[in-house]
Amino acid sequence: MKKHTLEISGIRKSFSDKILLSDIYLKVETGEIIGLFGLNGSGKSTLLKIIYGIVGASDKSIFINGISFNNSAILLTEISYLHQNQIIPNHFSVLKAIKLSIAKQKVDIFCQDDLLKPFLNQKIRDLSFGELRYLQVKMILFNKSKFVFLDEPFSGLSPKMTNVVLDLIKENSKEKGIIITDHNYENVMKISTHLIFLKDGKLHEINKIAELEEKGYLTSSAIF
Repeated sequence: MKKHTLEISGIRKSFSDKILLSDIYLKVETGEIIGLFGLNGSGKSTLLKIIYGIVGASDKSIFINGISFNNSAILLTEISYLHQNQIIPNHFSVLKAIKLSIAKQKVDIFCQDDLLKPFLNQKIRDLSFGELRYLQVKMILFNKSKFVFLDEPFSGLSPKMTNVVLDLIKENSKEKGIIITDHNYENVMKISTHLIFLKDGKLHEINKIAELEEKGYLTSSAIF
């Protein structure tokens, strides 16, 4: 299977003269799951939104397989982004949302899911937060983009849904490059092939969990 590579460099972002991101460089290949950590307010979500193109930034360079995709609408077909916010119209039924979001040939297999079957005919507005999050995560992973950004995918999920999502992420990483950030660091570490930490506007590679304590992300009691 052909490998695909996403490279991002030079990202800078400031708010009210405070530097949030500085000279960011990030590379992800299909087959990789990158766990992105950082304290609240460090800029994790902002970084993903900048790469995706819904937040502006200076000096941003984005390449996929060596081809520049700066300011290209085509980028939206190459990258999928799971927002923290609800983006599906509330008046849609779950089944309608599925049919409009994924390829026709995948609809049947998508719906053969015991966790989804009970609410396929419900309106989006009637779902619990966890049910909606599960639906969103699964739809993102089932589309044809080469790269996926997951921002808090485990938020509100039941333990059973969490286990299914972990399996879905691992399975889809065989043909996608995935970046995931979530406050549930244990789940992120279970499936990540690489770990990075965002601090003081820069990305730092993490090789072991103890480094998260050293950087102030975890207490020593959380490690053992």
